Amino acid sequence: MKSIFEKTTRNELINRVSSLNENCTAQWGKMNVSQMMKHCTQWDEMALGKKKYKQSFLGKLIGKWAIKDMMKDEPMKKNLATVSSFIIKSNPNFTEEKKKWIKLLNEYENFPNDSFIHPFFGAMTKEQTGYIVYKHIDHHLRQFDV
Repeated sequence: MKSIFEKTTRNELINRVSSLNENCTAQWGKMNVSQMMKHCTQWDEMALGKKKYKQSFLGKLIGKWAIKDMMKDEPMKKNLATVSSFIIKSNPNFTEEKKKWIKLLNEYENFPNDSFIHPFFGAMTKEQTGYIVYKHIDHHLRQFDV
């Protein structure tokens, strides 16, 4: 399983993000490329401990079970529901979001958030976080065919 904490994996993701352009169209889902990048920057800010979210009630009920399924070494399913805080309705600036996302990806080199609490899955180990972060980013890059 790949992890955002591995330098080669992180560089691969940064190269894929760098290849995004304003003309990229989604293979599935409702977001445009700028909205997807904003969604991912918000997600990464959460994982890096820059923004905190409480675990949802549903997450408290089934989050520990659901993370076991998410940890399988297979791509995320298309059109999965997201936490409402991460639904982007505005049309963010493409260039600014891309630059911000790459900066955040580089910050995983010195991961500061060993007590990460996902709003659905709950408390996660560093190993789980590294894999889920990779899997989330890969999912959205595949969504835009990069």
